[in-house]
Amino acid sequence: MQQIIEWINAKNPELDREIDREEDLIEGRLIDSLDFLEFIYLLESISGRTIDLQEVSVDDFRTVERIERRFLADLIEAA
Repeated sequence: MQQIIEWINAKNPELDREIDREEDLIEGRLIDSLDFLEFIYLLESISGRTIDLQEVSVDDFRTVERIERRFLADLIEAA
């Protein structure tokens, strides 16, 4: 999860606070449409799996908590 938080912080240098795990990243414009594909590539790199955009919804990316549950749960359980 640290890589995801670091990526969000790098894309939002004006952000001067910690990102809450339940904060809506899309409504809060912490992930925007221009950076979305780059974010998908990051998640694929971290998870080691391809993300089929036809099998996900924008809600899967709304919060750090949802991202973790949807895409990284297997990695966290294995650790």
